[in-house]
Amino acid sequence: MSHLLHLDASARRNSISRDLSRRFAETWRAAHPDGRHTYRDLAADPVPHIGEAWTELCDHVLEHGITDIGRYREAVRTPAQEEAWAVLAPLLDELVAADVVLIGTPMYNYSVPSALKAWLDQVTFPRMSLAGRRFVVTGARGGAYGPGTPREPVDHEERYLRDFLKGHFGVEDVVFVHAELTNALVDPALSHLRDRQSASRATAELRVLEEAAR
Repeated sequence: MSHLLHLDASARRNSISRDLSRRFAETWRAAHPDGRHTYRDLAADPVPHIGEAWTELCDHVLEHGITDIGRYREAVRTPAQEEAWAVLAPLLDELVAADVVLIGTPMYNYSVPSALKAWLDQVTFPRMSLAGRRFVVTGARGGAYGPGTPREPVDHEERYLRDFLKGHFGVEDVVFVHAELTNALVDPALSHLRDRQSASRATAELRVLEEAAR
């Protein structure tokens, strides 16, 4: 049975990244009527930042060469580590159970929201592999950061996530769908770009439907 893990990270309740991820999820569920859909709102229900006990779990896994995710529980030896495990275990279980992971996220200050970073930190251990899973990132950015644009070098959102998912999880199947120039909707100085913003969003909406159906 197919399983979609659906995460949203935008601080805005009615954000474009949320709208794009919702469209993907609805189309995916229609294409997989027997599939399972798990949803987490990382902004409304934030994941705690990792603490020292988490680092101790991580060090134990690394020191003892534990690469089987099912064995991570062996690292828990103290009450503080038990508390840390109680936070991360359900997050990790959801991630491992999914074959498709959908992340709706804006770009904040050239990178990802701290809410998403906190989730990534909680579920990531040394040399773990999620190979074979598919990740889809639906995003919104205030400016234009695509190939050939002046701001391409400061895109630390897509580059970070792509490098992270490949480097830490061994995931090659990663798709990014961005709606750009969203600041044109509110900034009078960018009002001349509203047609380009509208076209970018329309293209993104069409693409998420195509990606969800495949």
